Amino acid sequence: MDAQLLHTVADGVATVVISHPAKRNAMTAAMWRALPELLEVLAADPAVRALVLTGAGDTFCAGADISSLRAPRPAAGPSEDPQTLAVRAEEALAAFPKPTLAAIRGFCVGGGSQLAAACDLRFAEEGASFGVTPARLGIVYPASSTRRLAALVGPSTAKYLLFSAELIDADRALRTGLLDELLPAGQLDKRVAEFTRILAGRSRLTQAAAKEFANGRTDRDEHWAAQARASGDTAEGVAAFLERRTPAFTWAVGGAAAPDAATP
Repeated sequence: MDAQLLHTVADGVATVVISHPAKRNAMTAAMWRALPELLEVLAADPAVRALVLTGAGDTFCAGADISSLRAPRPAAGPSEDPQTLAVRAEEALAAFPKPTLAAIRGFCVGGGSQLAAACDLRFAEEGASFGVTPARLGIVYPASSTRRLAALVGPSTAKYLLFSAELIDADRALRTGLLDELLPAGQLDKRVAEFTRILAGRSRLTQAAAKEFANGRTDRDEHWAAQARASGDTAEGVAAFLERRTPAFTWAVGGAAAPDAATP
């Protein structure tokens, strides 16, 4: 199949690859539709501790497949509109309950920038280009996507990107906060593997609570305090620190206990 989402799970890390080489990994309607379903499966997999989203070859994602915007709206109605599908996929990625990281090469444009912004972290290789391009097509960028972009880069830079639809280089993306790390050519895969190994070895309890709070949910301090007490992870973390050993955290997403086999 020419356009598809590929995925693997290894060493606690799920890797989802956007693969549509004929169109610089542009997302088709079928790919937008498939992403939330795939994320649901990976979220429920106890072997998955973190998720990496990347593109096949030398491009992250050049946006939505524009030909899909000219296709007649399906009989199912507005819920199958390409933009609605894109927002649903973006929201599913933002809601993924474990740490997510976009590994970016080449173009990260339009719908690709939506997906990257929905990840918790973004690492890129030198030479990457970024753009938020609905103004080229007369498309109204969704409110949720606009707020997420503005939270990352600030209102002024968000307006610059949205008003102009101009591309910016990776250095500017790093300065504005759109990127967390910028790597020399050839170093992205190594750094992503190294960092996700670190993530997989840390406390899932801490990560889940921090993600929820950082994303704006601030009314659940008691919930997370109760989770910490019930899990015993805090006591384990302190004991492991004092004994100079790797902690064996047991809390898992959903509150269930699970052996911690990850190596930090």
